[in-house]
Amino acid sequence: MRGRDIKRYSYEFADLYLITTFPSLKIDIEQYPAVKQHLLSFGYDRLKQTGDKGSRKKTNNKWFETQDSISYWEDFYKQKVVYPETTQGAYFAFDDKQMFIDKTCFMLISKHAIYIQKTLSSKLFEFAYKCIFSSIELGTNGYQYNKHALVKLPISSNNKAIITIENLSDDLKINQVIYNLYELTNEEIQFIENRQG
Repeated sequence: MRGRDIKRYSYEFADLYLITTFPSLKIDIEQYPAVKQHLLSFGYDRLKQTGDKGSRKKTNNKWFETQDSISYWEDFYKQKVVYPETTQGAYFAFDDKQMFIDKTCFMLISKHAIYIQKTLSSKLFEFAYKCIFSSIELGTNGYQYNKHALVKLPISSNNKAIITIENLSDDLKINQVIYNLYELTNEEIQFIENRQG
């Protein structure tokens, strides 16, 4: 999944796939002749990890393996919130389909991933991030959601709210529950709604 595939509350899978040859998987490339042939089409000298000119950096990994161990690879199989780093809105999606993401995306893993995803996608949290917690603005509409700013967002751990929000699917209801959870006044709600058009 790429950053551009992630929308508010969902994602659109573009039918793109990764060949995952992490060293920790201890793959026997001979068991996958089509994959081996595909990788070799890029040139063995470019893929070998010897540090020679024109090759990849020196590692102890095999020529077809990723350069880094990617010790967290199993996390991709957990339910998670995925989001693009650069975006024009609060685009957070819940993933329980074991999607892998590219370098334009990030993920949050939690047993309350649905709650976090819906909260971060809400108008209140979009407003809070854009106007209070984000330090990186990209032009007039773009923002960069980075971990350092996201961890500052005050997400409630109220169990009743978690259960309520996890079971809602209507954007308007989710926003209203979140406004109520944070005890916003009608004037504050109207201000946020007007700021976001």
